[in-house]
Parts: sequence; C-alpha cells; structure tokens
Amino acid sequence: MDLLRFLYSTIPGRMLLKPLTAPGLSRLAGRLLDHPASRILIPGFVSRNHINLEEYQNTSYDSFNDFFCRKIKPQLRPVDPDPLHLISPCDGLLRVYPSTEDLVLPVKQSGYSISSLLRSKALARRFEGGYCMVFRLCVDHYHRYCYPADARRGREVRIDGIYHTVRPVALESLPVFLENTREYCLLKTRSFGTIVQMEVGAMLVGRICNPPAPTHVRRGEEKGFFQYGGSTIILLLSKNQVEIPESLRVPYEIPVRMGQMIGTGTNAEPQEAACGETG
Repeated sequence: MDLLRFLYSTIPGRMLLKPLTAPGLSRLAGRLLDHPASRILIPGFVSRNHINLEEYQNTSYDSFNDFFCRKIKPQLRPVDPDPLHLISPCDGLLRVYPSTEDLVLPVKQSGYSISSLLRSKALARRFEGGYCMVFRLCVDHYHRYCYPADARRGREVRIDGIYHTVRPVALESLPVFLENTREYCLLKTRSFGTIVQMEVGAMLVGRICNPPAPTHVRRGEEKGFFQYGGSTIILLLSKNQVEIPESLRVPYEIPVRMGQMIGTGTNAEPQEAACGETG
C-alpha cells in the first residue's frame, strides 16, 4: 500500500504511472502468467491469501492464470431462490451509490458521470435517479461472475483504456473507472427493469473474459471471469426498479458473495427499451 500511495499521491509517482498502467504491460503479465512455469507462484499465493483449495473443483492447474480463474464448488455459492430478488453477480466488496441526474460515485470532492462511464449520454439518461452498485474484487476473491437476473441480453460493448489499480488509494486520486478498460452489456429483465452489467479491468488484468452468450440468460448463470489482479463489476439500476436493503445503503464497503440477495424488484413487467441499445 505504501508503494501505491507513492504512485498515486506524489508527483514522482504519477510520472511512473503511465508505463505501469499501459495495456502492453498487462498483456505481457498475462502471457507470463499463462506459461506453465508460472505454477511456481501458486503455493505462495495460496498461503499469503489464506485460500482453501478444497472449496474449488480443480486440484491441478496448467498455469497461474488457470489457477486464478479456478471454479468454486457450486454448493458453496447457492443462488437466492426468490426470483424477485436481485442477486450479487460476484464475490467482492460492495458499495452502493445513488445517482443524481448524471452524477454518481462521489470520491472526496469529485465524482463520476454515468455518461462518461458508458460514453453515451442517451443511454446514461435511463439510469438517472437510480443506483450504481460497485463490487470491488481483491486478489483473494473468487474471480468468476454471473448474471444477476433472468434477462434478455444485449451485445457486449468494449471500451478500451488503461489499467489502474482499483484499490481505494487510486479511487481517491483519479477517475479510475473512466480510464480503465471495461466491457458492458444491457440486461432487459422482467422484475428489475433494464440493468447495465459492466466489468472493469485493473492493473495487471490484461483480460476480461466474456465468452459469447445466448440472447436469453438465467440468474446465476456464469457470464465470465477475470484473470490475474484486482478488478471491479458495476451494476447500473434504473430509478424505482429495485429496492436496496438498508444494510447495503451505507457509506462504506460491505462484503458480499455471488448469488446472495442484494435487492428486491419493484416492477413485475418488462421494460420497453430494446436491449443492446448503446445510445
């Protein structure tokens, strides 16, 4: 953390950030962690992060990245049974932000805008007055993620950028989510209106892995996974479509697990908007 504070909070550190956050470095790191020799890193990583390998399906791995995106045993991430409950798409640290007009994600004296996040003012207007749910995944979290609701799925939209860390020291200093590489799709749901699900890469995460998916997807169905590093998933919810529990509407991060209830739908009918629209 002292190194990150130096990089993000000092002038000399900021000068070093450009090469460290460049996509080329993350791609190189990804290739190295794909190599079979990278398996030597697994035991130390497991020990430092107190990972219980008995919770996962595989017992051997071809590379560090193969280990990093390992699959957990399904019974350890049960999906909330109530279809009117929105579920967490991932394990992580969740913070919920209300969006006022186009402004969201207040950090110290600044904020982000939905239109900048999506690079579409027209699409952003559909989420004004709703919620922005930010799930921050640390390296010790499970790095596969699922769909939070039954939905008709739009196309995947990729926004190329760089790769800042998503740790708080960086979030306090720079508009990280607006600069980092990210992908999103629209999910048209029956009970929760239209949702944006966005994956944001981070330092040394060269790949957001979202394989081709059918038009209709199921809650709890795997959407994809991240390879090495911390990362973030963002859900954008439309106004008056989801009631968020008071226990999650707090000014700090709350640990959540994939499949747990994070909201209740207030609308039982599908929305008019066409999924896949990007503005």
